[in-house]
Amino acid sequence: MPSQPQNIAFFAAADAEPVLVNWVSDHLGLRPADGPAPEDAGGLFLRADREGLALVEAGRVLRGDFARLLPRTVPNNLNGELLVRAARRKDGPPDPTAVDATAGLGEDAFLLAAAGFTVTLYERDPIIAALLCDALRRGAGHPALAPIVARMTLRMEDSIAALPHLTPPPDVVVLDPMFPQRQKSGRIKKKFQLLQQLEQPCADEEALLRAALACAPGRIVIKRPGKGPYLAGIRPSHSLKGGSIRYDCIVPPQPQKP
Repeated sequence: MPSQPQNIAFFAAADAEPVLVNWVSDHLGLRPADGPAPEDAGGLFLRADREGLALVEAGRVLRGDFARLLPRTVPNNLNGELLVRAARRKDGPPDPTAVDATAGLGEDAFLLAAAGFTVTLYERDPIIAALLCDALRRGAGHPALAPIVARMTLRMEDSIAALPHLTPPPDVVVLDPMFPQRQKSGRIKKKFQLLQQLEQPCADEEALLRAALACAPGRIVIKRPGKGPYLAGIRPSHSLKGGSIRYDCIVPPQPQKP
């Protein structure tokens, strides 16, 4: 269970699914305000409507949406994804496991699940976790998305506390701590601005990396800006570089088999 959210208004449209409204009330302790959300409502607020759960501010709407990622799951496209290339091992198991320790809206985890990984997602912020949980719920009812999201399990907790106790060791841990000015895309920038109001960039990079190492994964894949510094100043084993994104791969020493 995530921590209680900050004081944020919650509105439920008349066409919102009752099960969603009740879930938000039960899990976040937020009761829907009377009447529809006003168009000029100030600040951030949550809105449940026929399309699902959304975070809204000044006309900007943010909701988890795996359907728009479907074109990237076409085999030729998926095999070219830098994240998938960074996470896969030539000598890896046929059914690899992954942990997305900084899940956000779950897009990286979705791509890994599409590539055949069974993924455990950790998200500590209760509002972001609620948006992700709703995206998974809607994905489970979508014929093309359902087989992928079936390989995704959300844990609404802090991965720094949870990872050291995780067994068995995952094949890969993915870290994507928020980083200001990570991309120049206007869409990404606006989305990041909304999320950053809820969850600030990682305050303790060393603790995050130590937690990832503590669960003894086969490798750690860290998403960074193309010209950004290494996480916690640790040089990776190798890196895969894209236009504005870099994936740093740390391959910890593996215990000797008896």
